Order: sequence, then structure tokens, then C-alpha cells
Amino acid sequence: MDHFSATCQNCGGSLQVERIVCPECGMTLSGQLELPRLARLSAEDRDFIELFVLSAGSLKEVGRIMQISYPTVRNRLDQIITRLQELDRQHQADRLKIMKRLEQREISVTEAAAMLAALN
Repeated sequence: MDHFSATCQNCGGSLQVERIVCPECGMTLSGQLELPRLARLSAEDRDFIELFVLSAGSLKEVGRIMQISYPTVRNRLDQIITRLQELDRQHQADRLKIMKRLEQREISVTEAAAMLAALN
């Protein structure tokens, strides 16, 4: 599972989890489940974040381990921060679309509430 991608290998669309199963007891959680933001990053970005955390947040240590310069490490971190911020903006845009559909009476309050809950 280390190389999991939230992007479809076939069409490039976003993959969505529909079911989680406990192998111990068989309990199943199903529905349209959104992946956490970090899981939606590329495997390479997740590996970088893991290394950053294990290095106690030291960019200098990350650079030493990866054998790259401090400015390169800083730039890489800034790119990941931008990607995470973009995921936040997309989430807000999705919420606004739902509210607009409710306002235009395309969906009911109950439907809107369910759709908003699914986003969270």
C-alpha cells in the first residue's frame, strides 16, 4: 500500500473509497468516503512528508538524507504546501456548488445536508 495513488491509472480521475473492512471482525463501513488530504498527495510527496516528520521537521536533516541542498528541500516543501492548499480550495468550491444547487432548488435541504456531510 506504500505506492497507493488517489488518481486513476486509467483516466486520471480521482479515486474514491467506497468500503473499508476490518479483517479481524469483518465490520464494514461503506459509502462514498473521501480520502484524507495527505492520502490524496502523490506517493513521492507522502514519502517526503514522512521523512520531514521523522527528521523532527528539520529541513537541513531532510536535505542531508536526500543529498539535496536546503533551498531544494525548502522548494519541495513549498510545493507540497501549495498542493494541500489547492485541495482546501477544491473542498470549498465543492461546498459552494452544493449550496448554489440548494439555492436554485435543484436539490432539497436533506440532499444538500447529506452531500455536505459526505464532503466532511
